[in-house]
Amino acid sequence: MNFIKNYLKETKLIIDQLNLQDINKIVQCIITARRKKGRIFFIGVGGSAANASHAVNDFRKLAGIECYAPTDNVSELSARTNDEGWHTVFKSWLSTSRLNKKDLLFVFSVGGGDLKKNISPNIVRALRYAKLKQAKICGIVGKNGGYTKKLADACLCIPVQNIKNLTPHSEAFQAIIWHLIISHPKIKKFKTKW
Repeated sequence: MNFIKNYLKETKLIIDQLNLQDINKIVQCIITARRKKGRIFFIGVGGSAANASHAVNDFRKLAGIECYAPTDNVSELSARTNDEGWHTVFKSWLSTSRLNKKDLLFVFSVGGGDLKKNISPNIVRALRYAKLKQAKICGIVGKNGGYTKKLADACLCIPVQNIKNLTPHSEAFQAIIWHLIISHPKIKKFKTKW
């Protein structure tokens, strides 16, 4: 029972410490991308990849924005991993998709990427490529933010209270925040059924 109480207490503390200005900056980046008729490319690995897939659905269906998650195409993802290496998968996918300055790269990640520590090198290379192509970058990442925080135009770092729960809280709050954003009256175009 103590674990349950403590976990939920940590969740409440995270909510109270979220940086609302950072969330608003992400909202503004999405509004700008839609106005320019840009696309949103959501990337993440592990649980964050699942969140990227879900976010694509929501932003396409509820906001009317063209969106993609490279991890949704397991054939291409695994072929690129096999032929070129895991570190290349997102950059190569973005290159084939002709990422450009109207587009937005949206990163979901616990660590945010770090080449020195070999943390999500595929995300780091995608971020560098997005900068090269002058695409905007947003992220929802764990407490320290990693490389995503360094390069992003707008980035929310989840203020996780207990490092032992860094991954579950970071990934859970990715979903909470993108659902907040998709519900924002300046983003949402279409009603949900329920």
